[in-house]
Amino acid sequence: MQPGAGKRVAFYAPMKPPHHPVPSGDREMARNLVDLVRNSGAEVRLASDLRIFDKHGDAKVQADLQRQADAEAERLIRGMPETDLWITYHNYYKAPDLIGPAVARARGIPYVQIESTRAKKRLTGPWAEFAKAAHAAADAADAVFYFTEQDRFALERDRRGRQTLAHLPPFLPIEELPAASSLDGPMLTTAMMRAGDKLASYSIIAEMLTLLPGDWHLDIAGDGPARPGVEALMAPFGSKVRFLGQLSRSELAAAYARAGLFLWPGVNEAFGMVYLEAQAHGLPVAAQDRPGVRDVLLPAPYPAADEGAEALASFTGQLLANRTLRIQTARNARDFVAQKHLAPAAARRFWETVLPLMDLSA
Repeated sequence: MQPGAGKRVAFYAPMKPPHHPVPSGDREMARNLVDLVRNSGAEVRLASDLRIFDKHGDAKVQADLQRQADAEAERLIRGMPETDLWITYHNYYKAPDLIGPAVARARGIPYVQIESTRAKKRLTGPWAEFAKAAHAAADAADAVFYFTEQDRFALERDRRGRQTLAHLPPFLPIEELPAASSLDGPMLTTAMMRAGDKLASYSIIAEMLTLLPGDWHLDIAGDGPARPGVEALMAPFGSKVRFLGQLSRSELAAAYARAGLFLWPGVNEAFGMVYLEAQAHGLPVAAQDRPGVRDVLLPAPYPAADEGAEALASFTGQLLANRTLRIQTARNARDFVAQKHLAPAAARRFWETVLPLMDLSA
């Protein structure tokens, strides 16, 4: 029998609901989590699509969202169908869960968070009220699942009472690995093109390429408002850099399958699903050793971020120049993903933690 068979689960993502029209890693993970629970036999309902998100730290915005959340919580307490478990994905100071704790408490069901972060430095300043609410929601959780060691540290430090903390490694929503790349093609980068951290990674790539020896080529998959800036960064390399644009899932899989190496520095990535996708296709990865990123990479001596583009160019150049090394790294990467980062392993970890909580509340 499937572990979630017969269970009725309410799912809520305050930052961005799974059906939000704008693609992002956050939306992708929310969808993957819903599918993970549903494919385990449970009935999953989206509890609410009320978006609680304050990007700029505006007290009036926060107060208005709090009022909307209070009304939504009252509606759900009165009218939510019979439910056995509440799951909230991504509770943090810009997007706290203002609904789940009250509903779960009133309905007498376990309340679980996945990817919740605590930021004490935000308890003062423009996000103070939302940061306090995020901490209160984390306090209310019977269990909190964390993706990375970086998140675990603060959750452990501020853990409330006998709350369960459980590691849920980031996972791909597949049960088996895709076909492996032949490793004969160009390097591949795939990422949204937007200002800030993404553009910073593209800038590192552009600087690195000026130092990279050999007859290399790079394909870039992705699009976004910063594309003109990315194109300007890559212009000096002419036809050696090719822009593929926004790709469908099948088109992206084909790009992985023909690539020879995956390249992405990973500036301030929470972890980066693209790294798991690339390794599942048997691509060696050239990245910098950064918190979060290192949790989803095959262990290797990746260059430190403060070593800059020169160290990343050296690391990448060694992979490109040594096909035997790339083949062995690719095999190890596929084994690494298969053992820790596919849906069956994630489902087992999830239900092993949650089912005892549901038994206690029954």
